[in-house]
Amino acid sequence: MVVELKPRIVVFGVGGAGGNAVNNMIESQLQGVDFIVANTDSQALLHTKADSQIQLGATVTEGLGAGAQPSVGAASAEESIDEINQALEGAHMVFIAAGMGGGTGTGAAPVIARAARDKGILTVGVVTKPFDFEGRRRMNIADGGVTELRDVVDTLIIIPNQNLFRIANAQTTLADAFGLADDVLHAGVRGITDLMVMPGLINLDFADVKTVMKEMGAAMMGTGEGEGEDRARKAAEAAINNPLLDDISMKGARGVLINITGGGDMTLYEVDEAANLIREEVDPDAQIILGSAFNANMEGKIRVSVVATGIKASAYANNDGHKPVVAAPVTDESDNSDSNLGWTEPAEQDQSEPQAHAENEAQPADAQASDEMAEDPSSVIVTGQAAPEGVDARREGDNLMPQRPVINPRPAVSEELESADDDGYAAASSEGMSDTGADQGAPIFRPEPEPISPPPQETEKNGFSGLFGWRRNKEGAGESASPAASGDVSEDDLEIPAFLRRSANN
Repeated sequence: MVVELKPRIVVFGVGGAGGNAVNNMIESQLQGVDFIVANTDSQALLHTKADSQIQLGATVTEGLGAGAQPSVGAASAEESIDEINQALEGAHMVFIAAGMGGGTGTGAAPVIARAARDKGILTVGVVTKPFDFEGRRRMNIADGGVTELRDVVDTLIIIPNQNLFRIANAQTTLADAFGLADDVLHAGVRGITDLMVMPGLINLDFADVKTVMKEMGAAMMGTGEGEGEDRARKAAEAAINNPLLDDISMKGARGVLINITGGGDMTLYEVDEAANLIREEVDPDAQIILGSAFNANMEGKIRVSVVATGIKASAYANNDGHKPVVAAPVTDESDNSDSNLGWTEPAEQDQSEPQAHAENEAQPADAQASDEMAEDPSSVIVTGQAAPEGVDARREGDNLMPQRPVINPRPAVSEELESADDDGYAAASSEGMSDTGADQGAPIFRPEPEPISPPPQETEKNGFSGLFGWRRNKEGAGESASPAASGDVSEDDLEIPAFLRRSANN
């Protein structure tokens, strides 16, 4: 007497996304598979179609969900580990379906996968990653979950939800889009179960499947159908180029499981064409296991299912190992300027540069004024200090302001200060400068002087107007610093310093 022995294949849906995938597979009437759903949300479990259900972390979450916290999902699975082990008893192969980025799927799926691996069960993870519009934080959580799950499964298949836009259009509903993602899991499971359950010319057993998928790491699943002329080639190309899978290629795959299913009219040449098209895509030394089955409902059609495993990390597309070049930020100098002074403070400057600038720009009106300015340190722009606005006003207006001979140097300075004030710049203030320093530093504000014509002889009658006359005007006397234009000037009209009068009386 022969006792019927067949492998037990389990699809374990974890969290909300995993539960939805299980519901879609049950609705499609997939045969030869046991379904289990586990969730921290008791309300979600009420809507599942699976006969076996596990409430995760009844004490930890009180049936209210994991709150998008993977640590809570993991703790909930640890609390319910006995129920999980009991549900996995007797299984030979388990598909763990979950959505990465949330709390339950991200946290509980690795715990369940570890429990299955500890029992020697062939464990395959099939997970989705969030849409881009769900944000960077959720994507980072998903990446962490994928990394943890990869270490505890034999084979991992990743389906980014963002890839749904490759096959969706403006009329595709959200439910239909997620259904397409669930079809990847459904087609992969069906491709394996059909090889072991349905009759065919080339039958496979579970040991063959285990050889291809045991400890193979990254994998891809694809299914394609074709009809009419070149139906075998069309089906194989569709299976290879699954637009929903993570951006990986079959290039370099070390294990390949091929299932070619068709009606009674399927020919040997068609099987050969489809198999060779797939073989050309993988490693020359890859372990290839091919099965072929008949299905009376597929008359005139051919379906090709592929499971490629052991894909190297280098097969991920668009990853050449080069770091992106980050352009240096453009700095607007106006952002660093002082709004009150209109002056950009230099970050680093040679100490000799300001002195040279002062010597080139500040040409004195006469020799004595030049000596006084050189003695006064305030007349030199010091590195790291803000200079008066008049400096910027003069620099910006060098090519605009007319150059004309300066007859009396002091009024020329005053005129330029007034011009700077009219242009919207603040007049030279006493901030950081003494009265004497402001006077002696004033020549800095003049444009580059042309050769100065000799002053009229009248300015020399008192012998001091060139040096002291403009100083009295600065102090607010109100009279013009220029001497009288008449030829005869009385002594009473002369402005003689006090110390000279005292020496004259002596």
